[in-house]
Amino acid sequence: MSDPVLDLRPFPYAAALRAELAERNRAYAAKHKIPVCESIGRPPVLCYAPSEDGKAHGNFLAESYRAILKSDNWKQRLAKVHTVARQSLPRNGYRWRELDSSNSSDALLMNIFCCPTMLRDKRMRSLLGVADDARPRFGVRARVPLANGRFDRTEIDMQIGGLLVEAKLTEADFQSKGREVVEAYRDFHDVFDSDALPHDDGTYLSYQLIRNVLAAHALNYSFCVMLDARRPDLQEAWFAVMRAIRDFDLRLRCKMLTWQELAAMVPLKLKKFLAEKYGVGIA
Repeated sequence: MSDPVLDLRPFPYAAALRAELAERNRAYAAKHKIPVCESIGRPPVLCYAPSEDGKAHGNFLAESYRAILKSDNWKQRLAKVHTVARQSLPRNGYRWRELDSSNSSDALLMNIFCCPTMLRDKRMRSLLGVADDARPRFGVRARVPLANGRFDRTEIDMQIGGLLVEAKLTEADFQSKGREVVEAYRDFHDVFDSDALPHDDGTYLSYQLIRNVLAAHALNYSFCVMLDARRPDLQEAWFAVMRAIRDFDLRLRCKMLTWQELAAMVPLKLKKFLAEKYGVGIA
């Protein structure tokens, strides 16, 4: 009898989570009688549009969405264009936005942090390490110094006080960039051991993480990656970058939180919403 052949291919965590979210959102939309649109492809991505009066949105908890509409910065984030809508979603006269997608990590982030009672909880503020009066801002442009004296005005998913946040859900990875791009940052070699960073054929992996750590260093801020516990691949990618940070103090200012950890601390109504729609936590 021959030995069994081992399948050494990496497990497709992103694809598995996309499939799970498609099923959960299909059931969620049917249960609550919310109109939903499925994209072309397998697994499909389910997308929601705002209600006709614009006061509600199927992809958001009602309380979070009402709060979003009252803030200029938060409301502006809703306008972020869906980059592949033309290829994958029906042209029905509505201009699809990225935060309409059930797979949107930005939508998940805003569902949590725009919930009115969320940041009143001292436990949550302690977990994040932010002041009592800190208020979330989304799509913030950081100024990351380049060696040529200019700045990379990279977009940060969320800033709350002195904390920068990168949010991930079903994204495949943290993107990659060539060495010439990454090493053009002024503080790159001071902050990182370049040999210890994950790389492949002249390309640095997890570029978004490298760039955001450099942003936190330049601003003397903290940095947190928020991702799903069902994505051990993204967790390991973040740990690999953290291990390459030279500055011990900066390394201590970098951390990771899972959506599941955050869901354990949110108000009951939001907790149920996250469990039902995202499979995060227990309903």
